[in-house]
Amino acid sequence: MLKRFIAFFQNPPAHEKPLPESDARHALGALMVRAAKADHTYLFEELQQIDKVLAERNGLNPVEAAKMRVECERLEAAMPPTEELAIILRNAVPAEEREAMVAALVRVVFADGIEHDEEDELLRQIELVLGVSAAVAKRLHDEAASKCG
Repeated sequence: MLKRFIAFFQNPPAHEKPLPESDARHALGALMVRAAKADHTYLFEELQQIDKVLAERNGLNPVEAAKMRVECERLEAAMPPTEELAIILRNAVPAEEREAMVAALVRVVFADGIEHDEEDELLRQIELVLGVSAAVAKRLHDEAASKCG
């Protein structure tokens, strides 16, 4: 599957096709890894949160979620720029799922309990491209921040 996913990003005509479900799940996982690394650190709390989100969203046990995260970490390095990936995801998933994706990303970037400008900027970029309204994005941000502090 890793080879198919990398080939997906290397084949421009494929961007016009919707992502298969498994590829969309891995793309979101890789995007969570990228968001966690936006502040140039990748902390244990962020790893735990990524595993938790992957387990919840994909019906995985903790070991399966950790294995999926490792695949997503490898994929993150091969991914196109964040904006391009967000456009692919916007075209591949229904609107109601995009809000859930942003909620997952917010959970990851606030997992360490510290707001970083780099992470906030990345989240704003993704929210804009995915078409999540400013009001919804603010609500998701506030919910995550209140749980952290």
